[in-house]
Amino acid sequence: MKIPLFRNSILHFLVICVFWGCSADPDEGPIRTLEKKTELNLPYGTAANQLLDIYLPAERSVETTRLLLYIHGGAWINGSKEEFVGFRKSMEGIFPDYAFASINYSLYDFESGSNKFPAQENDVLDAINFVISKSSEWNISDRIVLAGASAGGHLALLHAYKHQEIGNIQAVIAFFPPTDLAALYNISPITTQVGLQGLVGGTPQSDPDAFAASSPIHFVDEESVPTIFFHGTLDRIVPISQSESLAGSLKSAGVNYKFTIVPDQGHGFQEAIYPPLLQEAALFLENNKQ
Repeated sequence: MKIPLFRNSILHFLVICVFWGCSADPDEGPIRTLEKKTELNLPYGTAANQLLDIYLPAERSVETTRLLLYIHGGAWINGSKEEFVGFRKSMEGIFPDYAFASINYSLYDFESGSNKFPAQENDVLDAINFVISKSSEWNISDRIVLAGASAGGHLALLHAYKHQEIGNIQAVIAFFPPTDLAALYNISPITTQVGLQGLVGGTPQSDPDAFAASSPIHFVDEESVPTIFFHGTLDRIVPISQSESLAGSLKSAGVNYKFTIVPDQGHGFQEAIYPPLLQEAALFLENNKQ
């Protein structure tokens, strides 16, 4: 029996669907859900210390997934990117729509005198340029929040204020950060003894320009990004006066900031202190989202 032309066309269409698949929209590709991904020890430069870890969330996108780049502490002489691991679980819960990166940077060496400032500053520049170059591949936004504790907080603030043209920096989160190295040199003999003179290359009297060039407070202006920072009242390493001075400069410049004083905490807070402070930081970022 001869099959009518209309029925023959339908059969032909069904055969095509079986072998090639059918879609309501021929230009619409398969929906792809990105999985959570971690890459460790990625080189962001040519030096051995220039490594970073990247933590990418599931279902990330260039439209919605910002990057929080964490810079470790350690008085510019020790520490590593693994410091972030202790914060990772809290961070992923409190900042669910963010990717995270944690970087190593050059550490000052007492014996050889190598890696003086601005080596650390330049490493942060290289790391930020690297993550910008990878944002499309990682499927994340080019919008970056910088965060760090102690020396890492100093480097985060320094980049955000001094190098605003490098990276789409949205805000800074800093814990007990040095902000004015000349004042720190004169106030805290402990910090001076661990190498601030060697690190900067002189004293505030012998080389005031070097101390100013390495101090975030000297680069605050009306264009500085929103900043939230925390400091303990019992800090004997980096006195709370460092954050008080920064708050004064930000206020004078009309910058949106929040300075939270943490009672009865020294240089490095008790573990239970951090989660509510990170929640406070997340709310600050949400209220200052651009």
